[in-house]
Formats: sequence, structure tokens, C-alpha cells
Amino acid sequence: MSGAEKKQAAGRRSMGRPRRLDPDTMVATARRILEEEGLDALSMRRVAKELGSTPMALYHYVRDKDELLMLTLSGTAGALPRPELPEDPRARLLAVSVHAHEVLSRIPWVLDVLALGELTDRDALWMVEEILDCAQKCGLSPARAVRACWTIWQYIYGDLIFRRAAARRAEHPPSRRYFPEMITEEDAEELPRLTEIKDRWRAYAADYTVADELDAIIEGLISRGTRGPDEAALLP
Repeated sequence: MSGAEKKQAAGRRSMGRPRRLDPDTMVATARRILEEEGLDALSMRRVAKELGSTPMALYHYVRDKDELLMLTLSGTAGALPRPELPEDPRARLLAVSVHAHEVLSRIPWVLDVLALGELTDRDALWMVEEILDCAQKCGLSPARAVRACWTIWQYIYGDLIFRRAAARRAEHPPSRRYFPEMITEEDAEELPRLTEIKDRWRAYAADYTVADELDAIIEGLISRGTRGPDEAALLP
């Protein structure tokens, strides 16, 4: 067999074989796309193109996009130092909650991934464990501790989503008037309170701090949770 024939035969044997990929490079590429362009830009096809490979080759390493996202999340929280936490469970609960908010504020793309549902970073579960433990040490039942954890998480997530939207609006101011500027004196009869404070709304909101609001939420959760029987605990 001539040299040209050997080269052609080798080419035929290699056809259809997926290019060998480095899983770490694959995850790093997915993370870069998320950080620079957001979740909508990430797809198996896009990652494969960035790596000079094919989507089918990626499926030799991950089952689907969700597994790729899980791998991308993995270690994100662990790369950030844990704070020194107070011993008092009430103060500790607040400190962990504020820390969770601060961590997510530094890596906003994680919010989009977490919005998909059950995907999470295992290295972040220590915060959930702390919240549940502190809530129960503050007198909440396991059922109420779970609901408290869920309430705290929804506040953190909602606040960060709103802040991100506000930052986008500030960067690209809308041409139309939105809240509270959309309120006029003509609304005084139907919306008297809003009309009264609309010009001071932003000044009042400027004093808003996450730690203070989380403190108020935690106070309410503990107060309610330690007053009276826990209906959920009575369910069969």
C-alpha cells in the first residue's frame, strides 16, 4: 500500500470518532460563556464550537446541558472564603444569610442557573445547613426551619434579580416613564399614598440595606415560628 493509500485508510478509520476533550477545559469554556454572555448563550453546540469539536463529542462526558451546568457550578462557592460566624444562633443565622447574598452578588450568572430548579453547587450547601441548624436552635421546628430557609432564599434571589434589572436600566435609561415617575397628580384620588411620596420614593429606598431587611425577616420568622403549634408538624 502506497503512502497516499495509507493516509486515506487512516482517515476513513478516524471518521466518526469524537475528538478527545479535556473535561476541565470544557467546563471552563462553559463558565466563560456564562460569565460574559449569560445563560441564553450557552448550549452544547456553542461549547463544542468553541472547543473545535462537535456536540456529540460532548455527550461522551456529560448527559445533557443540565449536567454541564452542574459541573460549571461545582466549586464556585468553595472558591470563596467562608466568613467568621458568631456563636449565637440568631446572629449566626443573619450572618450566613447576608453572606449568601454577598456571594451571589459577585457571581450573578449563578442566579440564572439556579432559576432552572434543582441545580445547585454542593459546596454551597453548608450555608443551607447553617440556616437550618440556626433556625432550629432558635426554636423553630424542622418544618418551620425549612420554610424559613425557603423564605430567606426567595428574598435573597428576588433582591438580586431586582438589583440587576435596576443596574441595566441605569446603564440604558428608558425613554418612557416608569415607576415611580409614572405616578402623577391625576392619580391622587385613586392612589393617594403613592402620589404623596412618589417624589421621595427613591430617597427612602436609598436607605434600604440587605442586612437590616434580612434581620427583620428573620425576626418575624422566629417570632411566628415559636408562637403556637406547627401545623405542618401535625400532618401525617
